[in-house]
Amino acid sequence: MSPRTHRLGRTSAQRVVDALRAEPYVTRAELAQRTGLSRATVSALVRDLERDGLVCVVPASPGGGAASGTNGTGRRPETVRLTRRAGAVLGVDFGHAHVRVAVSDLAGRILSARSERADVDRGMENALRVARRLADVVREEAEVAPDEILACGAGVPGPVDRSTGRIGSTSLLPGWSGTTLSTALEERLGVPVAVDNDANLGALGEHVAGAARGVDDLIYVKISSGVGAGIISGGRLLQGSNGIAGELGHIAVVPNGVPCRCGGRGCLETVASGPAVRRQLLQSTGEELPGDDLLRALQGGDPRVTRLLADAGRALGRVLANASHLLDPDMIVLGGDPAFATEPVLAGLREELERHRLPGAGNEVRLAPAQLGSQGQVVGALRLAARSLDGLAPIVFPHHTNESQRERVQ
Repeated sequence: MSPRTHRLGRTSAQRVVDALRAEPYVTRAELAQRTGLSRATVSALVRDLERDGLVCVVPASPGGGAASGTNGTGRRPETVRLTRRAGAVLGVDFGHAHVRVAVSDLAGRILSARSERADVDRGMENALRVARRLADVVREEAEVAPDEILACGAGVPGPVDRSTGRIGSTSLLPGWSGTTLSTALEERLGVPVAVDNDANLGALGEHVAGAARGVDDLIYVKISSGVGAGIISGGRLLQGSNGIAGELGHIAVVPNGVPCRCGGRGCLETVASGPAVRRQLLQSTGEELPGDDLLRALQGGDPRVTRLLADAGRALGRVLANASHLLDPDMIVLGGDPAFATEPVLAGLREELERHRLPGAGNEVRLAPAQLGSQGQVVGALRLAARSLDGLAPIVFPHHTNESQRERVQ
């Protein structure tokens, strides 16, 4: 076999591996479409990679990311995914009050995950120390060697400048503004780091493994201390030129309303977030509700909380109706505080979507609570890490690779 043929064989196999890093479960036909290789070449390469232990072939699961149904023979189509031998990635979720770290294989299967409370808003250094320590813990629990970790994905509750990687807002993430998280985390972990905001990672997580599996046009809304959105259009995450696409929480909905932490007044998050609902309850009743008790109060039948959450749902609905006219999503997924994925919120949201819906606009937008819960952002971070490897981390083929087979494929 000539050196050129040897090189071409590995190049084609790398294209298959890169396609699997971008989408963890795909059929051979989908691999052929995404790589530009013939189906016969893809099938032969998959056999080689499977023999080398780098991929495995499994039946497609209904509702999963890969095509479901049958392939015309009455059998469910098979999908290809990378195995542990192909490497692993880390995911880090920096919340306002927690750090969560997970390690997964390149197919997105979480091998170990840990979370710890931390005052992330105060500054980056302590959060980075916690992240490094938890990364060591999950790696050891999963029995993943340091050199098996290929990349890390990380999420923060604030906008990230796409061109520089800098955290961009002093109001949304105090103590982090102007810092470059990717560089600082790379120094501690020793692997390339890709960074995005938490709502974008929530959208990515629900898209690949949650409520929006198989849905290529969606808006994921994270409602907690604020309101943010991650947007996927045509299967691709929309970030905007400066990384602030989806900042729905800072759209003004009440003229001259309550001052917002962004410097504006009457923003959506001043009427439709956890702190906003608790503030309104305090103003109307004189009762202060702890931060984690909205869902408990609702489940206890408190009519005041029910009404306020329905009002929040209507405010969300007005903004999302406009967003739907711009983006035409198939689905809206509500994540973050579970109190905002309950029926009062959903009913209020549906009411406003229907009220402002463009006549004849096609199918109704589906509403769904997030399925991944508190794991959504770290799942998205793991997928971000795997996708960031395209062209950056070539696959290492085992020494026993059947080179004559590779020559024949070409």
